Amino acid sequence: MGVTASSADRPRAADGLASRRFAALVIEGALRRRLPLDDQFERLGADPAFAGLAANDRGLARAIAYAALRRLGLVRGALAARMERGMPPRSGQLEPILIGAAAQILVLGGAVHAAVDTAVSLAREDAHARHFTDLANAVLRRVAAERDAILAASDPLEHDAPAWLRERWVRAYGRETAAAIAAAHGREPAIDITVKGEPDAWSERLGAEILPTGSLRLTSRTAIRQLPGYEDGAWWVQDAAAALPARLLGDVAGRRVLDLCAAPGGKTAQLAAAGAQVTALDRSGPRMRRLDENLARLGLSAETVVADAAAYEAPPFDAVLLDAPCSATGTIRRHPEVAWARTLEDVLKLASLQRRLFDRAAGLVRPGGALVYATCSLEPEEGEQQVRRFLADHPAFSLAPVAAAEVGGLAEAVTAEGFLRCLPCHLPHPVERMSGMDGFFAARLVRHAG
Repeated sequence: MGVTASSADRPRAADGLASRRFAALVIEGALRRRLPLDDQFERLGADPAFAGLAANDRGLARAIAYAALRRLGLVRGALAARMERGMPPRSGQLEPILIGAAAQILVLGGAVHAAVDTAVSLAREDAHARHFTDLANAVLRRVAAERDAILAASDPLEHDAPAWLRERWVRAYGRETAAAIAAAHGREPAIDITVKGEPDAWSERLGAEILPTGSLRLTSRTAIRQLPGYEDGAWWVQDAAAALPARLLGDVAGRRVLDLCAAPGGKTAQLAAAGAQVTALDRSGPRMRRLDENLARLGLSAETVVADAAAYEAPPFDAVLLDAPCSATGTIRRHPEVAWARTLEDVLKLASLQRRLFDRAAGLVRPGGALVYATCSLEPEEGEQQVRRFLADHPAFSLAPVAAAEVGGLAEAVTAEGFLRCLPCHLPHPVERMSGMDGFFAARLVRHAG
């Protein structure tokens, strides 16, 4: 079943089921077809049935889907423990319906009767799930009755991180830090923005906090396009961690800089706003069109190229930024489906691609120029191990260690080797929803002048 309801299944805004119906469709798409949540909701934006819902109903659908994937282990475990024979086979949409309802009860803390009653109604609508409405009612009511005990026994690392990722994070970072990473993934992240200038003024206008790293963090969630400065191109949305790799290139004013794998363009915008002569390259035409649109809104310019970075040739640049395609396990707090869609095989395949791109990037740096390699992954194969291998294979390059002062004094994100290693549990804050950042890795290398 796709994410767009058929004409016979079109939700009616007034029936109280629309939000949950769409949430179940999106959950099904994420779990059974590995479709990103953001992409699904973007497509739904073109569906009159979804677009016609009130803003709060559309928001509820998003909240349910994201909460369900963010705490999927907890939710699935709670359901499984109360289903003696497990999820019935050939039960249609029963599983995503129950997952969405249990997420409302356990994570969102919504009204129990609304979650249970709408789940039963949705099950009745499905030709296969309708045979299990009594089961759905009984299981969800048990979950609601035992909610406090379920949450008290919850362990984000044990329950909400797939075993293969949990084992890797414990090995790479230690159990305490791995537990902090998993806990951060369970929280809805705040929205960070990068401003073109006047951070103090924009902090006041937007009611945002200025982070030590220089990004602004919004203190409340609101419609981004309605905020002051959006239409004027004064700022763009960019996680605090994602804003750091471009800054490692230092003063780029007047320098020729290549942004490889550039879309959707946050780093290109940073470099252009800093005065660089930017060439932005990505293999995806649609993503590059979006980059062009973003630059136009921001009043910034860059040469844009649609090409395969692994085969791209050009005169050497003063600096190259390679934000390589990766498993994106550092973005689970924003894209919770990543934890359940990725596999170890994905990591290894992507590491091979990163190696090819890294080697190609080396040939695009002039003598004396800088190369920053970055990924939004928590996996060492996509970060530290890539750089160590690169340095062994490319004696013309040396590591230029990152200093804590370059990243807002965030010393915990600078490793003993001089790499930048941001973790989702970094940037703590007294207000929990204001804490955290994406997981990111970056290393700066310099090509010898001789």
